[in-house]
Amino acid sequence: MPKEINILPRTLFAFIFYFVKRQRIGFGVMFFTLIFWPLNESLCPYFVKILINRLVQFTPGMEAPFRSLALPLIGVLTSWLLMEISVRSYGMVAIYVWPSFRKAIRESLLSYTQGQSHSYFSGHFTGDLAKKIAELPRACEHILDILISNFFCTMLTFWISLGLVFQVSVVFGIILFVFVAVFVVLTIVNIGSINSKAKMHAEAISALDGQIIDSLGCMLAVRLFARGSYELKYLNRYQTDEIKKSKKAAWVIEQASCFKGLLTLIFVIITFFTLVHAWNNSWITIGDCSLITMTFFNLMGLIWHSSFHITQIAKEVGVCKAALSLLNVPYGIKNHPDATELLVKKGAICLDRVTFRYKPKANIFNQMSVKIKAGEKVGLVGYSGSGKTTFVHLILRLYNLNSGKIFIDDQNIARVTQTSLHAQIAMIPQDLILFHRTIFENIRYGRLDATAEEVLEAARLAHCMGFIQDLNKGFQTMVGERGVKLSGGQRQRIAIARAILKNAPILIMDESTSALDSITEKFIQNNLKRVMQRATTLVIAHRLSTLSYMDRILVFDKGGIIEDGTLSELLARRGHFAKLWEMQAGGFLLERKEFITDLNRHKN
Repeated sequence: MPKEINILPRTLFAFIFYFVKRQRIGFGVMFFTLIFWPLNESLCPYFVKILINRLVQFTPGMEAPFRSLALPLIGVLTSWLLMEISVRSYGMVAIYVWPSFRKAIRESLLSYTQGQSHSYFSGHFTGDLAKKIAELPRACEHILDILISNFFCTMLTFWISLGLVFQVSVVFGIILFVFVAVFVVLTIVNIGSINSKAKMHAEAISALDGQIIDSLGCMLAVRLFARGSYELKYLNRYQTDEIKKSKKAAWVIEQASCFKGLLTLIFVIITFFTLVHAWNNSWITIGDCSLITMTFFNLMGLIWHSSFHITQIAKEVGVCKAALSLLNVPYGIKNHPDATELLVKKGAICLDRVTFRYKPKANIFNQMSVKIKAGEKVGLVGYSGSGKTTFVHLILRLYNLNSGKIFIDDQNIARVTQTSLHAQIAMIPQDLILFHRTIFENIRYGRLDATAEEVLEAARLAHCMGFIQDLNKGFQTMVGERGVKLSGGQRQRIAIARAILKNAPILIMDESTSALDSITEKFIQNNLKRVMQRATTLVIAHRLSTLSYMDRILVFDKGGIIEDGTLSELLARRGHFAKLWEMQAGGFLLERKEFITDLNRHKN
């Protein structure tokens, strides 16, 4: 993970400015080009004033009128031309700046989220996280674009125009300044409420989207249980909440607009009354009237436009704050400040007095110590919930220990980087994970620098070639989201091929052949034995018959290792493992309550 991710600002505008600084030249050019647009908005009425004052001095039919009008006409045309050039230049620079700006934000937020713990992802909707990561760059761009192309230009136009109006008449300068000041204060007073309601609305939308994605992701279950109507009713409360908060956000905006509309009407009446009075008393010329009128209406349009954009910013700020909440969640598992890279030459594993619990005062493991020799093949056995999966999750450091240490080749895994730890371990999980990419890409994910020949060899060892060759596009077949286009056995074989290709010194398998028929399983197990020869291997087994080629078996019960030995030794002891072996139904272990019930029935 890049070091910069740890210093990302958590407040919105500091966050935006952080990424602006990374493209300071591009944004600097964009600011510079927009200066000419406010100049045109301010100076155009001034040149029109000169034009009108000269025209009223002319009489119809005079010779060469354009000679006297050249200066104001050239001024208007030049001002307009410079504005067009600047605006087009802004657009061309923005073509390159905005995509890079979005990319940097998206990559940083995704990289930060990737560093979260396993429990973090277990407790959040994937769709909700994805939506926030996708929405933040767009919302930040929208906010910054409004600040640059609207607020900056409006503010500059106001100050230049105010100076020109003050030159004509102090009275009209004061009227303009007071109107804008009151308008801005009224907007600022309302922005807090708008922002609050917009944030709640954004969170409601995010929750609704998460539920929709969850429902679509479980569509097979919806169909099998005929729960289409139920899903619509279930989503209805989230839709009702979104509609309710949408109305609240919209009403706040409309109320603010009503007050500002009334203020504008009062300002227009005062301005025109004063304008007629000033001209009638010869305070100003006809040209001054045109300058003041054009300037006032230009600024009213710009300010109303800015006011509208303030509500847009308030909405986007709500979206951004909801997304930035991802950065406000500290890492559950952090790299040690002096973490080093894990170097595995042998693959020996040692748990030294390990204590771990998910909940307070409910230890899964209590002062557990166990050593696994380099290259040893160890089976992990026990009924569901006995601690087998937790055992391997702790070796992967998916959770922090409450006490104790875990070593790999005498290196404390708490003091090595998580990336280097995971790079040295290949795991075939029971919950198979495939990307919506080609079969070839999914296999090569195990080692990105692998050649095509190495990918093919891994596929052969995992007994994938038969079904892949039967597909129309072979290795270039897209597998669908999470591999839904493939059968369970096909997905399992691809996951096995990926682990084989990784060729890590430590291999963990969680019932890796459970979805396969017995013949395919036999072929793959023979090939896996070759891979295991050069790796320390942990096998979580629910089907005990798969343990025949293990060097050693660890039997778990209630978070402890109660038996340790070879298959023949454990069967000879006639202990817990032997009872599991005898009572196993259908080749798989029962839940502990079912096991005890069957055991008592067997004794009777």
